[in-house]
Amino acid sequence: MLDLSLGFKNKYISLYEQIRAKILSGKIKAGERLPSKRALAEELGVSVTTVWLAYEQLLAEGYICSRERSGYFAERINSHEISPRKQSAPQKNARKEEYLCDLVNGNTPAHMFPFSTWARLMRFVLSDCGEHLLERVPCGGDPELQQALSDYLYRSRGLDIDPRRIIIGAGSEQLYGVIIKLLGRDKIFAVENPSYGKISSAYALNGAKWVAVDVGERGVNVAQLLNSGAHAVHISPAHQFPTGVVTPVSVRLKIAEWANSVGGYVIEDDYDSEFRLSGKPLQNMFGLCPSRVIYMNTFSKSLAPSMRLGYMVLPPDLYERYINLFSSSANVVPLFEQKALAAMLNGGYFERHLSRLKNYYKGIRKALLEKLALLGEECEVTDSGSGLHIIVKFPNAKSDAQIKERAAERGVNLKCLSDYLIAPRQGLECCAVINYSGLTKEILERL
Repeated sequence: MLDLSLGFKNKYISLYEQIRAKILSGKIKAGERLPSKRALAEELGVSVTTVWLAYEQLLAEGYICSRERSGYFAERINSHEISPRKQSAPQKNARKEEYLCDLVNGNTPAHMFPFSTWARLMRFVLSDCGEHLLERVPCGGDPELQQALSDYLYRSRGLDIDPRRIIIGAGSEQLYGVIIKLLGRDKIFAVENPSYGKISSAYALNGAKWVAVDVGERGVNVAQLLNSGAHAVHISPAHQFPTGVVTPVSVRLKIAEWANSVGGYVIEDDYDSEFRLSGKPLQNMFGLCPSRVIYMNTFSKSLAPSMRLGYMVLPPDLYERYINLFSSSANVVPLFEQKALAAMLNGGYFERHLSRLKNYYKGIRKALLEKLALLGEECEVTDSGSGLHIIVKFPNAKSDAQIKERAAERGVNLKCLSDYLIAPRQGLECCAVINYSGLTKEILERL
């Protein structure tokens, strides 16, 4: 066979890269027949879909060819004419590759992605839609996906939403830009402090003014919000990142009253609502005040960060403004991806995938908490049962720097609450943010 080893990286990409390298080096000679998909899958212990994806990529780039009823064969390539891929120079002090465990940049483990289901749905979309996939997509998105999302939000959250008011976008950052155009760059946007840094950066890059509003044990400081002069506030009331705070309904109602009083809007970022690991998902702000809340979510955590696909639900007045501004523009998300996701939602595959993911993360969280109990250090865990991160306070630690240094010595990359501050404040010292979305049991066992 081909003497291949897939290691721990994305298996189909690893397979593609190794076969490509062997063709370029001449180890696989021009005209040589490659193993069948099934035979190679059995040899490597992977799914046939993994091999199919690698072969299709090689075929698309011209490294191999397909002959009917004969299989795949290596093409003749003049490898000296192909420039090697340049590797970016490692940054000074960069330690990412040294870590055994990354608790900062965790992505859903590749083996949890439903590759076979997604591949089957893509084939179905190609055969079912055909040349329709080449048509211009309406500004709000494909009506089929809008309807599928409306049905899903009703099933999962009890929200009864006109599907036309669901706007499909290429991830949250692109949607932030749309919101700024809808509300106006002259408006002030209040952003939680601490928070995910890309939120305030996105507003700044789009020319909007923003102010920081502190997050406490009950969510955003409403008194600060009232005095901020803001016209909109960006919050994650169901599970704030990074503090993990859940905003109680009494505070949510005060925020809704503020929005009504100033004619402003609440941008509800429900980024990890699907991952309530105990109990039902919490009621959202949109259900309390649909005329003043812009509801947002993406598929970055539930499917993959590389799937740049998100959506927002606009109040009626903002929807009318959106149509006036963008009706002549095509939607930026490819129709092929929108149709495949609609099929996934309509067929119940997405909810089955979520159920499998939640069961997986329940096991990871349990193993992680057991590991923390064996640290031999005093620590206090804050876990609301929502989302894919917890807060661990080390009261005896001298500083955040000491916590991160000790973690690095054990091969662990992590950040503290102070690393997510967008404006100076006190009271968040010695609290580590443990993002376990990328953990596997194998990684935990090695720590």
